[in-house]
Amino acid sequence: MFTLPRHKEVIIPLEKFTKYALSESADKDKAIAFELALGYNINNVDKLITNIRDNLDKFPAKPKGNKGFGLLYEVVMLLMGENGKSAKVLTGWIDDSGTGEMRLVTAHIDS
Repeated sequence: MFTLPRHKEVIIPLEKFTKYALSESADKDKAIAFELALGYNINNVDKLITNIRDNLDKFPAKPKGNKGFGLLYEVVMLLMGENGKSAKVLTGWIDDSGTGEMRLVTAHIDS
C-alpha cells in the first residue's frame, strides 16, 4: 500500500477547520456533514485533527499530479468520530514545492 509520503511530519492548519470545514458561516454544508457524520464541530476540532493525523498511515494515498505548486495527493480515510459513528473523510494534501511542507489543503465527508 502506498501511504502519504512524510505522513509523520504533515502540517494540518487549524484554520482549514476553524475558518472553513467546520465553520457554519464559511461552509455550512461541510460543517453540518462533519457534525452529523462524526460529531465534530468547532468546539472539538483538535480531536478531529488528531484523528486524521493518527490514522493517516492506515489508508492508501492516491497521487493526483502537480499543478505547478507541488505534488498533490488524496487520502480517503474511514474514521470513527466522537459520536461513535464512522464515516469516510476525503483529505487532500500538497507536497508544497515552495515551502517543503506536506500540508493538508482540504477535508470533507466523502459520501
